[in-house]
Amino acid sequence: MPRCRPGSGRYGAVIEPLSLDHHAFTELLARPDAPDQIREVGNTLLLVDGDGVLDPDGQGRLTTLPAVIVSISPTDAPPAWADAVAREAETVERIVTSVSTNPLASVAFALLMRSSDARDVGAGLVAESTTYSMLQGGPEFAAWRSSRPVTERRRGQVLVERDMHRLLVTLDRPEVHNALDTAIRDGLVDALQLAVFDPSITDVELSGNGPSFCSGGDLDEFGSRADPASAHLVRLDRSVARLLAELASRVTARIHGSTMGSGIEMAAFARNVIARHDTRIALPEVSLGLIPGAGGTVSLPRRIGRHRTALLGLSGTVISASTALRWGLVDEIVA
Repeated sequence: MPRCRPGSGRYGAVIEPLSLDHHAFTELLARPDAPDQIREVGNTLLLVDGDGVLDPDGQGRLTTLPAVIVSISPTDAPPAWADAVAREAETVERIVTSVSTNPLASVAFALLMRSSDARDVGAGLVAESTTYSMLQGGPEFAAWRSSRPVTERRRGQVLVERDMHRLLVTLDRPEVHNALDTAIRDGLVDALQLAVFDPSITDVELSGNGPSFCSGGDLDEFGSRADPASAHLVRLDRSVARLLAELASRVTARIHGSTMGSGIEMAAFARNVIARHDTRIALPEVSLGLIPGAGGTVSLPRRIGRHRTALLGLSGTVISASTALRWGLVDEIVA
């Protein structure tokens, strides 16, 4: 079993991962007071060594168990009870650090992903936005926001070109790797709505100018809404993810460079994702005290499964285009 160092959270709490074999894990879940037992030892991360299945009662208790559960045993298929599978000590260390630093966001992400298979696209987007908004009002995001000064930058734009049956949609804010701000979001909504209302547009191509497709959300805008509840409603009303899901069979996403956070979350909805060799992919939101909020908890699991999605989000690992191709997150790599 990998040796893990306990991490110190933003509030001084030290989280010692609770290492269990599968038998001990099964016994823990058999207890009706399992959440109390976990809270009593001050733990939010369970590292389970061993394979096997849970009885229906134990599996049922997982739905609301407030902990991140990681399988560290090599298995042919991810166990149904695990949030993620981590076989390398370095990956386990990354998860330990993530959960220790932002336990609220980590557990909220794990719980959301744990039940993601039961939700359709619409319900998934509502659940994601609700969780995201809750965390925006929490102490972990507040700590991150206060640690990072806001810089005023040029607002982004979306270039739209119609070529007979094709609609070319290009993010154009290259100086900040097409970081997704409100202006780009609204431009995408307007462009994608055009395709929704015009069935003669049979192909939508989504790309980005400059060194990257989209490096994620504009960090300077994070938390700029007056309150999380209003932000939740705006997020659902102006949802790029919802439109991409509706248009998925007509969309090709061409990604390159830094394709992080909302960049890969949007692209993963497309029928066809074409990546350049220089593409780097990650879900960094937990490190900000948040979860993916641009549809990633819906789009990525449908391509790579909830276990790999959770692994990306909980570890903050950056993967290459070749790994993304092997996982099924992209469909083709080009020069």
